[in-house]
Amino acid sequence: MTAHIRKFLFFVFVPVLSMLPAGLLAGNGADSLLRKADSLRLAYDFAGSVGLYDEILDTVTDSVQRIAVEDMKILSENGAEMMDFVSGPTVVARHLFSLDDFYLYYPLPDMSWRPLPNVLDSAKVPHPLVKATYVPEGSSEIFFSAADENGARNIYRTEYRDTIWSLPALLNEGTTSSGDEIYPMLSPDGKQLFFASSGLYGMGGYDLYMSQWDEERNEWGVPMNMGFPYSSPYDDFLFVNTADGKYSIFASTRDCPKDSVCVYVLEYDNMPVRKSMRDASELKSLCRLDPDGDVSKMDNASAVSSGIMENEDTRRYMEKAAEVRALRDSIAACSDNLEKDRLRYAEMTDAEGKNKVAEEILRKEAAIPLLRDSLEKVSAQLQDIEMEFLFSGVVLDPEKLMHEADREVKGASTNYVFTRKNPGKAPEMKIEVPKEKFDYTFMVLPEGRFAEDNTIPDGIVYQIQMFSLSSKATIKQLKGLSPVFEERTASGRYTYRVGVFRKYADVLSNLNKVKKLGFREAFITAFHDGKPVQIQKAKAMEKAAKKIVPLYQIVISPADGVLHDVTVKAIGQMCGKDIAKSEKDGRTEFLVGPFEDTEEMERVVAAIKAAGESDVVTVKTGEKEIDG
Repeated sequence: MTAHIRKFLFFVFVPVLSMLPAGLLAGNGADSLLRKADSLRLAYDFAGSVGLYDEILDTVTDSVQRIAVEDMKILSENGAEMMDFVSGPTVVARHLFSLDDFYLYYPLPDMSWRPLPNVLDSAKVPHPLVKATYVPEGSSEIFFSAADENGARNIYRTEYRDTIWSLPALLNEGTTSSGDEIYPMLSPDGKQLFFASSGLYGMGGYDLYMSQWDEERNEWGVPMNMGFPYSSPYDDFLFVNTADGKYSIFASTRDCPKDSVCVYVLEYDNMPVRKSMRDASELKSLCRLDPDGDVSKMDNASAVSSGIMENEDTRRYMEKAAEVRALRDSIAACSDNLEKDRLRYAEMTDAEGKNKVAEEILRKEAAIPLLRDSLEKVSAQLQDIEMEFLFSGVVLDPEKLMHEADREVKGASTNYVFTRKNPGKAPEMKIEVPKEKFDYTFMVLPEGRFAEDNTIPDGIVYQIQMFSLSSKATIKQLKGLSPVFEERTASGRYTYRVGVFRKYADVLSNLNKVKKLGFREAFITAFHDGKPVQIQKAKAMEKAAKKIVPLYQIVISPADGVLHDVTVKAIGQMCGKDIAKSEKDGRTEFLVGPFEDTEEMERVVAAIKAAGESDVVTVKTGEKEIDG
């Protein structure tokens, strides 16, 4: 089994595996070992989990179960490899938010997050992490994640062209995996694309990736896992670098209760130093991303927009009021920390330790006057706004507005203020309609059609020659035939032929249809790779190129007569074949197929069994003649 197939199967089997009842890996306590191995992986003990996965593999004989366990082992092996490339960013702040609106607390343009579903993302199947699409006002280029026909989320790009948005297109093969790609975000300079994926090289869940724009090749480069502590065995997503160049921000489910997410604010590091960190407990501690706590780094200017915007006047007032409250809270926090440090200093006897605390006391003592100066200036600006409103007759309710501002600002007592932005309206976008491809199927229509491209396709092609004229034919002269090919000969005459037939039997069966339309002298012509050949030679080549292949079908007979959603999804991800329901001898059967490729069929059977279906068989349904 090839590596890319193994990787694809993992992202089908592992979610399915977690939904199945205990006992899937029955025998010698394999279930218990599996849970323990996964716990070690989530605790960053990748070496320990690899050892347990090996123990499990020693007891498992079922090929489908082995594939699932082997690929779980690969996640831990990936994690172990990435322990050699660990960076240590400075953590400014973190805060716990609801998964429903965490993205609104990012310092991005107001009203840029558009609710789902929308014109770009139909969101037919709700995603546990994706809640909105990022579309800033005035955008001329949009990168977004949306589900394809099989339900897998991919990254698409569309651009504004005069009056219409281009047909959304996938970026490239490198940024498309067997899993989901979510929350694509461009760097401020547009040269880096950050996104999360559950299907690329990683250690489980969603990892964070960066793709660099390649100027020479004019496309996005191979995505690189951002590594620890940005990626983890948990879900990590929505990474942005702020436009002011000060912060990197991302979200993660690590150390979070269900339905919640932590948003981490890190100091922006253009050239991170990476080192090896082989100790699991040390790595786990680093990945907790505890804030630095240095008050000298307080930046409460991040409180720039509240979630309440009744009109432009209240918006101005709310912005300034939020700054005032944030600065007051910062001063209070700094003073409280300073008092604690002074008490610690008085109780300490270690000279070296006292010197470190003394340095912290000096930094905080220096920070408080600066914070108070900022508070004085911002308070004066707030009073100026109030006076301006007073003279212009604008009536405000400061108590109500301050109450709303307090509700919308998070983490004001830390080094960073999270301020909730307003969600935007669903985008109104006119998107280009896919151009309908010209249909080269032989047809008799109310009005005839000339072929869009007169090039004869490669391979054996038969056509019916209708007539030859000294001047160009008109649509009326085609008598409803389509597609009609036009060729100008060396003598200057125009020759007209209809159809693109790959089999002599097909062209022969349509010859009389053409003659009955009035083309009594019509005859069959043949081509090989665009060049004329004799009919007999074309028929001989056609016969030599044929071969017979058997056709198969997968038959599923669920005990309860119901094909469960997880099975349907597994089939859709693996092959996208039709599923038909039938009744046989009082039992309900589900038929999947047809299949020509037996290897593909066996992979689908493995996926169906991994989804929990036990009564699965394959049957031969017939044969098919295909080109060799």
